[in-house]
Amino acid sequence: MFYVGKNAAKAEVTKMGEESGGLREVIIRAGKVWLVVSALFLLGAGMEVVVFKYFPMFPELILVWVNMVSAILDNATLTAAEISPAMSQRQINAALYGLLISGGMLIPGNIPNIISAGKLGITSGEWAKLGVPFGLVLNAIYFVIVFVLGINPTLGM
Repeated sequence: MFYVGKNAAKAEVTKMGEESGGLREVIIRAGKVWLVVSALFLLGAGMEVVVFKYFPMFPELILVWVNMVSAILDNATLTAAEISPAMSQRQINAALYGLLISGGMLIPGNIPNIISAGKLGITSGEWAKLGVPFGLVLNAIYFVIVFVLGINPTLGM
């Protein structure tokens, strides 16, 4: 019923409480998360000039398809670098939907993809066989709904 890799039987499943993690490990993880968030903030600030100058000129229908690059790059990085207050709400929606849908097409697109593929023993090729066609179809459906039928769902607005 669900697609899992050939190595799924070999994947280890850890139970809650088996990981040895004390206060030190929690503090280290929190520090790493803080560093990642800080780096994303600085990346967004560094790209501000380019984003404010060029991204508001991109039509929404282009942003949906350009953001398919999020299949191979991390969504958080792209979002921090791309989204700006100079963009219209429709542009932001199109960019976010493109990032959201395309991020699941390949394993590197999202951190949860990497974790779940590792835990389930799914290879990149196996993931791509299902993820790429599914992502292309979802992007096409979104494109038709928003740009052909004129129905524009908003994210949080």
